[in-house]
Amino acid sequence: MRVLRYWSVSRAGAMQRVYQALERLLIQIDPLLRKIGYQRLEAPFAAVERLLKGWFFDCRMCGHCVLQSTGMSCPMNCPKQLRNGPCGGVRADGSCELDPAMRCVWVEAVRGAAHMPGGERIQVIQAPLDHSLAGRSAWLRELRLRTAA
Repeated sequence: MRVLRYWSVSRAGAMQRVYQALERLLIQIDPLLRKIGYQRLEAPFAAVERLLKGWFFDCRMCGHCVLQSTGMSCPMNCPKQLRNGPCGGVRADGSCELDPAMRCVWVEAVRGAAHMPGGERIQVIQAPLDHSLAGRSAWLRELRLRTAA
């Protein structure tokens, strides 16, 4: 999993374009999705999201995706689940103090953000995680927020 996660971060700009294309598509078909009902779509969307984001980003399905703000590096992969930057234990080689075989999620995030237009969003402080969203589709949540009338 880590190899694909690192691959995705190194291609953060391309991954961001894919995310933006998906977002545009979902906004276009939102009237249809509303007719079907977001509640009915939650389980299939979450399953697809778990599969795709799990594969490319080792997604933990927190329900509040911040990949576009963290260089396509999921902060939930941090053993300490730090969402706003690295701890003080990052080793000199960029590895994690708790798992030396793993590069620090935030070292990877900075690397990924450098490949993304708007990569400076990595400096924006993320809100605390709402654990009630765990396992739910962040795509549908974001779509509802963007298309709310």
